[in-house]
Amino acid sequence: MNKRSKAIIIALIAVPALGLTAAVAVPMVYRNFFVEPAAEAPMLSADDSALESGDGAPLDPESLSGDWVVGEGSYAGYRVDEVLNGSPVTVTGRTDEVSGTLTLDGLTLEQAAFEVDVASIATDSAQRDSYFRDQAIDASAHPTASFELTAPVTIPGEPAAGEVIEQTLTGDLSIAGVVRSVTFTVQLKSDGATAEIAGQIPVAFADFGVEAPNLGFVAVEPAGIIEFSIVAARA
Repeated sequence: MNKRSKAIIIALIAVPALGLTAAVAVPMVYRNFFVEPAAEAPMLSADDSALESGDGAPLDPESLSGDWVVGEGSYAGYRVDEVLNGSPVTVTGRTDEVSGTLTLDGLTLEQAAFEVDVASIATDSAQRDSYFRDQAIDASAHPTASFELTAPVTIPGEPAAGEVIEQTLTGDLSIAGVVRSVTFTVQLKSDGATAEIAGQIPVAFADFGVEAPNLGFVAVEPAGIIEFSIVAARA
């Protein structure tokens, strides 16, 4: 075999190999350098808190009774997996435009209602946000998403100030004008003056009449997570 023939064979082998390398490397480079990392999931801990105090003293149930109002430090949004330009990524959208109220009777959560301005939810891509706002959710017709508790919840025992506990909530979740009953777990804690609640709600988009986009350069998974972190103070 002459040198020219050897060169041709090497080239025929090398070109597909380079193409395979590029097919693997380019999405990894895109994911690692051009897509912002997903935000951390909302979770509470005894060390990371908006509470004014948390000395571990037992909370007086009667002191918790009354109305609470959602305020500064709260946020809500979504988490979804997608394939973007050939690279699998996790995307999170966030907004601090969250409002709501809670009513407690001692250690029983009697009422809870939260509302989110969906048009203000933002990710790292203005193009994605525009599609979400104008086509997926149709924010002009359905400007808010909401949750309303439908079954009271009682905390067993007297928690200590700043203690993180878990409870299961059931209520009506409204997205894009469609209401579905959901049940999910939250973490919560209080110092008697401020309360924090964090949680995630798995959802299938089709249940709310929302079609997960597949636009060629991006394909979104058919299910995602609604997540939130609520900070409430005495009214």
